[in-house]
Amino acid sequence: MSRRHFGKLSATAIAGSAFSFHILPSHARGNLTKPTVVGIGTGGKGRVDITHCDEAGFHVVGLVDTADAKRMSSTERDVKRLKSVIETREQYPDAAFFTDYREMYEKLGDKVDAVIVSTPDHHHFHASAMGMQRGKHVYCQKPLTHGIWEARVLTELAKKHGVKTQMGNQAHANDHMRRCVELIRAGVIGPVREAHTWTNRPIWPQGFAKPPAKENMPSWLDWEQWIGPAPEVGYNANIAPFAWRGWWDYGTGALGDMACHIMDMAYWAVDPGVPATVKAEQQGATEVSPPINSKVLWEFAANQYTSKKGFKYFWYDGYLDAEFDRDTWALIKHSDEFNHPNTKLLDGLPFQQFGSIVIGEEGKLIFNRRHGNWFLHSRAGVDGFEWPDQTIARAKDQDPYKEWFDAITGKIDQAESHFGQSGPFAETVLLGVIAQQNPDEELEWDAKEMEIVGRPDLKKLVQRDYRKGWKFKG
Repeated sequence: MSRRHFGKLSATAIAGSAFSFHILPSHARGNLTKPTVVGIGTGGKGRVDITHCDEAGFHVVGLVDTADAKRMSSTERDVKRLKSVIETREQYPDAAFFTDYREMYEKLGDKVDAVIVSTPDHHHFHASAMGMQRGKHVYCQKPLTHGIWEARVLTELAKKHGVKTQMGNQAHANDHMRRCVELIRAGVIGPVREAHTWTNRPIWPQGFAKPPAKENMPSWLDWEQWIGPAPEVGYNANIAPFAWRGWWDYGTGALGDMACHIMDMAYWAVDPGVPATVKAEQQGATEVSPPINSKVLWEFAANQYTSKKGFKYFWYDGYLDAEFDRDTWALIKHSDEFNHPNTKLLDGLPFQQFGSIVIGEEGKLIFNRRHGNWFLHSRAGVDGFEWPDQTIARAKDQDPYKEWFDAITGKIDQAESHFGQSGPFAETVLLGVIAQQNPDEELEWDAKEMEIVGRPDLKKLVQRDYRKGWKFKG
């Protein structure tokens, strides 16, 4: 069947069922040499993702953003946080532009091989799921989804449709991370007992109790589409384009934003499976906004890489002496001290220069995803340790975009942070987000049933309801 003829058929079918129609996957059309890609979300990280995919070898044929740069006034074009949206549009003048990715999927059809999803968290699921249902390869920013049920469905869709996927935790492609994973699995620190990870985030507004006053919506913004499947709120510049991270309805706070980066190495190395329980402490969270700082503990059953007593994963975030100031709509910190584990665990190394510690029965590995200066502290020394061969493929140029490109073009089977790996990881992180909303309680997780044991009231946090017009059809 010719592409032109198939396109005519697909346009009719899509009009009848935008969520359930499956376009012939690109990998079934033969080996691609320059796959076409659409960037969904073009500002900030979206601009970075699109540019890097272009450099990796993709052909950018479409852009989707609720902000239309061509409708901005000269004054608005000088706003710092809007510049990247404008620059992306100017960089790809021939790319078709849409404010609604549902319309993009309908109109571009099989002209698209892949999509990059760099939207706020609450759009990750729909934009990615709709793409995979149509046979599109998907690169989706972290956290993979806004909620646990969504992460499970994306994992299943990726497997069902055989598409090439990648979550945007970029350091997953770094050689030093992959080497540390190999070493831990080979037993360089012995069976793993626990891991600790920490961040100074949030540095954006969190901990507010009610929305800001509604403002006049700018003419260049499609606010209805920005809200999308999430609960509606009146427009205010303190919500978009950046501060949405501090809203439960649109973001997932510091934990959702940073854990898929910082927790990645230890989670990958230990491959802990499903958490049995999770418990959080927090300060500053409200019904609408995540905490100013928190601690979270997940506990896992034992496996081949862990202590016989199981594995504990600790998370720390946020400045300890900070408060939300409503007048400036900002977090005000009164000291530079942010949440971190006991400094004794770092053996004298400054916690500010690292992000994680993995502790085994025979030593510890102290790590930062941003640089290769990791430290191995062994109780018994490493004499006689058989240094393992490379067991994890290395990404070309340590570049996650090139790795995804190589998967799509058939050079490798899958990128390493594909949804089969990153989906369950995201579920673990997002279970911690639920714990933050229900602090000081040990929550027991039933992964098979996707429910918190004995807490039917929390089902809405596992699988949220969507606004009218956004119901997902699998």
